[in-house]
Amino acid sequence: MSDLPLHSLVLYKNRPARVSSVGKKLDIQTEDGQTLSVRPKDVMLLHPGPLASLTHLRPPVGDVQTAWELLVGSQTTLAELAELAFGAYTPQTAWAAWQLLADGLLFSGSPEAITVHTPELVAAMQQARAAKAAEQAAWEALLARLQAGHYTAEDAPYLNEIASLARGQQGRSRVLRALGLAEEPEQAHAFLLRLGYWDAWVNPYPARMDIALHEPDAPLPPLPEEARRDLTHLPAFAIDDEGNQDPDDAIGWEGEAFPNGRLWVHVADVAALVPPDSAADLEARARGANLYLPEGTVHMLPPAATAQLGLGLTERSPALSFALTLNPAGEVTLAEVVPSWVRVTRLTYAQVGARLAEAPFAPLVAAAQAYTARRLASGAIDLNLPEVRVKVTDGMVEIRPLANLRSREMVRNTMLMTGEAVARFAFANALPIPFTVQPPPLPADELPDGLAGEFARRKLMQRSQQSSQPGSHAGLGLPMYVQCTSPLRRYLDLVAHQQLRAFLRGAGTLSESEMLMRVAAADAVSGSLRTAERLSIVHWTLVYLQQNPQWVGEGVVVEQHGKRSTVLIPALAWDGEVYGGERPLNSRLTVQCTEVNLPLREARFRPLR
Repeated sequence: MSDLPLHSLVLYKNRPARVSSVGKKLDIQTEDGQTLSVRPKDVMLLHPGPLASLTHLRPPVGDVQTAWELLVGSQTTLAELAELAFGAYTPQTAWAAWQLLADGLLFSGSPEAITVHTPELVAAMQQARAAKAAEQAAWEALLARLQAGHYTAEDAPYLNEIASLARGQQGRSRVLRALGLAEEPEQAHAFLLRLGYWDAWVNPYPARMDIALHEPDAPLPPLPEEARRDLTHLPAFAIDDEGNQDPDDAIGWEGEAFPNGRLWVHVADVAALVPPDSAADLEARARGANLYLPEGTVHMLPPAATAQLGLGLTERSPALSFALTLNPAGEVTLAEVVPSWVRVTRLTYAQVGARLAEAPFAPLVAAAQAYTARRLASGAIDLNLPEVRVKVTDGMVEIRPLANLRSREMVRNTMLMTGEAVARFAFANALPIPFTVQPPPLPADELPDGLAGEFARRKLMQRSQQSSQPGSHAGLGLPMYVQCTSPLRRYLDLVAHQQLRAFLRGAGTLSESEMLMRVAAADAVSGSLRTAERLSIVHWTLVYLQQNPQWVGEGVVVEQHGKRSTVLIPALAWDGEVYGGERPLNSRLTVQCTEVNLPLREARFRPLR
């Protein structure tokens, strides 16, 4: 049996209640008229009663300030506080006194032992409450502004929180949560665009992928004094797209026409300045490769590396030169590899394209053709899909199709020849090196012709990867292959050069485990790097469509799913969905862009005819 009096006033879950029945359990009545059965320990006695109804607990008239001043410096009870503040201890005044205790400004404690706060403590608490109230008012004003589509300079800390979420640098946003929006990068991006705090020129994807956007500044030593073969008498050509700033390979032909003579491939001698575990090597390892964005390039090596080693940037350039021989069947052999001095002429693909029939380009073309034929006979898969170059210049986005030039194919195949020859050389000499392998494409039924077939074939290609052991590269049609012609731009190419240089000097090379550690480090960042590049291209393509509203162009149907067609737009290298009837594969139609959603990376097109 409880010793709580019948009809007494108790506290239940911080609200008043009236005891209506006493037993092993109590029946209590709450403010909303409910009767609850509770344990005696679940309630606290405020007044023994009798209390006829909770409706009698009206606020009494009293002098709380005087009561507090009289009690300062002492302890009291709920009954005494009620007497002093309201003139009597009744259920009504007990509840009022408890509310003073619960408020916590003047008093704190329990009904039997109430601490009376000092004036200093009360003043400090009042100041803190005023500050909190002001903060709450400012917060509510911020939310009201943002809901109305406005912001002020003082709102920057809150908006930067949302920007951090949009960049993937944090996973929560108090502001978005308060506004009832999902705490997701896409929602944050969309909100900042609607508000006008961001515009289309903010590309969040490198930061979202945690990619460094500052240029490396590791120190580089001067070029070491060492023996180099003088090859400056041989014509050498660095052939790139117009505007390329990282010329790290050049080609030339020595001797008679193909199949006689030698193909020379000269590669920037980066390992001469960047040995294993140097500061620049560690920085490049952490970055994995250059980051190529439409708005600019972020290098894996300090800019001084390109200035010192870029081929053709000075009258005479240091290189690691590969002499290759090919037979009429397109089989390649690495005749020698030597540190060298070369004199390089820089040309564009278009410039070389006009000179392919003349020396020294004619034998290079013949060698590339023989090599291509051999690769295709071995199952190489050369996808013929449209490619574009997306570039941001002076506030405008430019999208330019990359022509399928014979000069580009010639250069590409000379680089592949070098990669195969170096792979064979490394394997023959048990030199640990990062081989690139690729499994065969996934099996599929017969593929369609044309772009539809190329589109389907691309989906079947499996990812290439690096290995300490040689293996076939199905896409290239090569029995073994090493990427080694872009050490200014790719870290594992630099590792291959470090190994080759050490081997040529008779010095200690990296062990297989040391080399694999570097492969793992590069692989850890390469996925994020490529994703940042891909998403950035998508972003700027959508900005281009925003700059060209109602854009119209030609599309090719590459997939058909009922009344939904996947259309590849060559001018944009973009594939999207178009609705409205079945269409034959490879049929062409004119499409118009009707909507762009930048945060969701979506564009909608409709067929015009």
